[in-house]
Amino acid sequence: MRPTVAAEACILVTVARTSGSVPREVGAWMTVAPGGIAGTVGGGHLEFDAIARARAALAGGELAEERRYPLGPRLGQCCGGVVWLRFERIEAGEDLAARLPREPLRPLALFGAGHVGAAIAHLARNLPLALHWVDSREGQFPAEPPARGWRQEVCDPPADAVADLAPGAAVLVMSHSHAEDFDIVAACLKRRDLAFIGLIGSRTKWASFRRRLAARGLVEDDLARVVCPIGVPGVVGKQPAVIAVAVLAQILALP
Repeated sequence: MRPTVAAEACILVTVARTSGSVPREVGAWMTVAPGGIAGTVGGGHLEFDAIARARAALAGGELAEERRYPLGPRLGQCCGGVVWLRFERIEAGEDLAARLPREPLRPLALFGAGHVGAAIAHLARNLPLALHWVDSREGQFPAEPPARGWRQEVCDPPADAVADLAPGAAVLVMSHSHAEDFDIVAACLKRRDLAFIGLIGSRTKWASFRRRLAARGLVEDDLARVVCPIGVPGVVGKQPAVIAVAVLAQILALP
């Protein structure tokens, strides 16, 4: 989760440039404060050295604005590329979120706030996803406030929320009701700009939905846009957290 306001003075370390094989992408960040470290710029000796330099700067030492790190024998990292790290001092109370690089977020629409939906939302807080979370039931969402930029919506019937989904969104359908699931999938298939339509359930459930959708006039090209069951192949556990990991891995692998 991205921090907001700096609770204490810290050093913001950002990957400014890269060349060749490196552990993190441009824009990856880490904050180093007397009270702890958040984020990561790649681990290993690269990060060890960056933390040491940041702590020295916090103690009153000189702060280099940018430093070049060849990831070869000198650092003991075999990536072989080069990383340029930028160092910036952030004062206590400063808007840290405004100083962090903006990472591209994939829009993800999640229909259903049951056990699996809650597990997906919990893991998604630390992933590059902009969540639009929908349920038809009042009081179903957790008491924890939504992450910055997220949207939680009570909508009954939930299929009505499909019209407001962001273009290019990936959609996960897992409400408490098969009737709601069917209507949500049918509404999604009316849109041609969704990147992914995933339905939780068995092949038997999808076979039933297919017959009913075909009876409404949907053709094979339409039906092929729905993925059911969901999750990367080979993950067979039924625990909500296991399903969440498999499903989010599938979402992150989308082009």
